[in-house]
Amino acid sequence: MLINAELLLQYQRCKRRPFLDIHQDRNQRANVSDLLHKLQQDKNFRKKKVLAKWIFQQPDYPRRDTQAGKAATVELMRQGVASIHQGVLQVNYDNKHLLLSCPDLLVKQPGNSHFGDWVYMPASIELGKRPKQEYQILAAFHAHVLSQIQGILPPTALLLLRGKDTAYQVELTKWIPLMHEKLLECIQAMELQNPPELFISRQKCSLCHWYGNCYADAKSQKHLSLLPGVTPIRYTQLQDLGITSPETLAATNPELLEDLPGFDRAIAAKIVLQAQSFIENRPFVLPQLTLRAKINPTGAQIPKLKIPSNTTEINPYKSYKASSPKKIIPKPSSLSRKSQIFAEDIVRSSPIELYFDIEAQPDLNLNYLLGVLVVNKETNTEKFHSFLAERPKDEKLIWRQFLDLMWQYPEAPIYHFCVYEFDTVKSLGKIYRTPQNIVKPILSRFVDIYEQLTQSVTLPVESYALKAIAKWLGFKWRNSDASGAKCIYWYDQWLKTGDRNLLDIIQIYNEDDCRATYSVKNWLVEFVEKEYPWGIVSTQKEQE
Repeated sequence: MLINAELLLQYQRCKRRPFLDIHQDRNQRANVSDLLHKLQQDKNFRKKKVLAKWIFQQPDYPRRDTQAGKAATVELMRQGVASIHQGVLQVNYDNKHLLLSCPDLLVKQPGNSHFGDWVYMPASIELGKRPKQEYQILAAFHAHVLSQIQGILPPTALLLLRGKDTAYQVELTKWIPLMHEKLLECIQAMELQNPPELFISRQKCSLCHWYGNCYADAKSQKHLSLLPGVTPIRYTQLQDLGITSPETLAATNPELLEDLPGFDRAIAAKIVLQAQSFIENRPFVLPQLTLRAKINPTGAQIPKLKIPSNTTEINPYKSYKASSPKKIIPKPSSLSRKSQIFAEDIVRSSPIELYFDIEAQPDLNLNYLLGVLVVNKETNTEKFHSFLAERPKDEKLIWRQFLDLMWQYPEAPIYHFCVYEFDTVKSLGKIYRTPQNIVKPILSRFVDIYEQLTQSVTLPVESYALKAIAKWLGFKWRNSDASGAKCIYWYDQWLKTGDRNLLDIIQIYNEDDCRATYSVKNWLVEFVEKEYPWGIVSTQKEQE
């Protein structure tokens, strides 16, 4: 069996995938996703960009003929050429396996080898910015195979990382032992009669062509990894206790889990409640809110949280109309990500609400779409504002347009889902040197619905992503295939092709994200009010 670097890479990401790649019917694999296709294009483009700075030779051999490729590569090494691109190195590992290494570059260095007073070291061109463990293990793999060819281990291996002017040098004495450990595990996994046990990790699994296959198996097994909060570490701990299904987890006393690695008191209680929610197919209020409600079991009215007395007058943004009346808003005690007031309390005094969502292009460090849904309860109207940068240089323009809109409604809470919007507004303020007296009052009005929801309830969902929650509530995106990942691909295609239909699709998706956030917020408030009609005031400080 031939073991190459790609197989070892995939094993590090998922112990199941190499087995499926070798033994499973390839017709069961999904087509390459748009985002994965883009990532591959980006990697190829980066390699071409890096290689343009090198002078190298390539071995001449028939495609896929690894023996001929090895012979041609070794001949160039004997000649002592400065660097080799697309070299092929192949050695025996044991009686049954061959190791195949095809590093991006082999770079000549002073030293002593079978070929003379020089040695070669492998260099890998990576798309990532950090020297991840998986990169360094692959570098050790290339260095080990190379050492068998030239008779000596190279002094180091190089990682050519994105955004770095100098190559990262891999400490081979540290990483080669771990590489051999992973290599042996990979070989053993591929020789099993059945595939290794699955574990669904959506962030890692979503780009894999076997995801649909594994997910179907997980659904049929009611696998614990489908429950939010069950990480690989926690899953191992649960297995050791014989807890292998949502039913057994739902019946578990949380105190049995509190002291295990990966757990604490709050996590243990929440995971057990998550299993109960899954089994009964209904939401539950988390224990900390239940305890807060029991303070007044008679049902008497609990006073609402009052607005702090330390208020500050708004300093309007320059382009805000001078004739507009000045408003008064609470002065924030801090600009942390934590919302101090439960969403229920903000809604009661907010005739106008803003729902905010961003679409970004990570490769360009660009936030190209700032979408805001304005909900006016006094006029019973809703209006969506789409601030779109058709070209990367327009980001500053849409930032100013966004600020204008925020200052038109200086008392309205700004609802969003997860911390990205908060962090991005804070970052854009720094990038474009926006005065703090303009940005801070806006940030003080941000309310993270994800944070509010996950600290308040458990839901019978497999993920607390916006799409999973909103779909559970019955909300439908107009384009059922759209996603944040696909928007990255579509915007990239827009820049290349100028097809405005792509921008239209992205804007519709962004608006639907804002409306989905609106629906989740409304449900959360209504659910908690229904459970505790006398009212709840829950602050971050009280919960801690």
